[in-house]
Amino acid sequence: MASLSLDQSHTLLNSFNSFLTVAIHNILYYRAVYPPQTFLSTRAYNLPVHQNRHPRVCTWIRDAVDAVAVQLAGGTVSRIAIVIHSPLHQSIPLTSRSPSLSPSPSPSPLLSSPTPSSSREPKKEIQPGTVLERWLIDVSSFPSWPDKSPSNPNHPHHPLSRLQPPAASRAKAMRDHGKMLARESRDEESRDRNLDTDEIAWADVDEQFRGALRRMAHAAEGMVSLPEGCSFTLAVELRDEVEGAAPIGHPQAWIPSEPKLQPRSKSKSVPGEDIGGSRTTPIRSVEAGPLFFECWVEESKAKEAWKSFHSETKETG
Repeated sequence: MASLSLDQSHTLLNSFNSFLTVAIHNILYYRAVYPPQTFLSTRAYNLPVHQNRHPRVCTWIRDAVDAVAVQLAGGTVSRIAIVIHSPLHQSIPLTSRSPSLSPSPSPSPLLSSPTPSSSREPKKEIQPGTVLERWLIDVSSFPSWPDKSPSNPNHPHHPLSRLQPPAASRAKAMRDHGKMLARESRDEESRDRNLDTDEIAWADVDEQFRGALRRMAHAAEGMVSLPEGCSFTLAVELRDEVEGAAPIGHPQAWIPSEPKLQPRSKSKSVPGEDIGGSRTTPIRSVEAGPLFFECWVEESKAKEAWKSFHSETKETG
């Protein structure tokens, strides 16, 4: 694992934060977690991208990425997961007899009072909050920060000490994200002035980010539509060597994932049932100078069941 100077680690961390922010917004757009009219079209890394324009969404994503950055700087993260769940307060019926797939405030009579013929078979449905997709970034080979950089992000030598703290205003979150995208075209010039380009070729880093975002968009566009009303969250899987030092406490930026999403570890030989999924699609390996990470998407068994039902519905419709 490469070791970087403080200036390089700070710049690299900021660059990855920008990439992760753009990736989250893009995935939410292409997977239609929010309506398309709630997104703005813009550019990052000389590539058309999409940004959700709801202030609360922008604030949540920015704060989540900042929390991930703290863990990255501490060298504790193995993987970052953008997790898409089925609707949290409603099950999704997987039966062709259902007249509609749209969420409704109350169950239909057909589902609440099954006919004698349907009651002989178990009701097929996706339970509320079931994991459907996990978009993963493996950062286990991410460069290490200098040993003299304390783990406390408030310390002046910490790579995160120069990051702007979370803004109190929701509107400011949107402006911050817009400025971040606008800066991408100027970043290469400023980085080349301040850093040794023999060690980090920033043009290559941007090209790798652009390629990863393009492949993510292509993979997302090619997938079957998700059920309406899905939600998402951001999760991190910790390295084995930091097991037992999870970043949970007060103030509580993180909470433990449910058992289904707990990876294999020293104390847990079998991973949760939602880890790995039933289908894995590689997206891209990113390698530029000291930076290396891999991206892929996992689709769960519930997602496969939804795909089959969706396909059957289209054929009979």
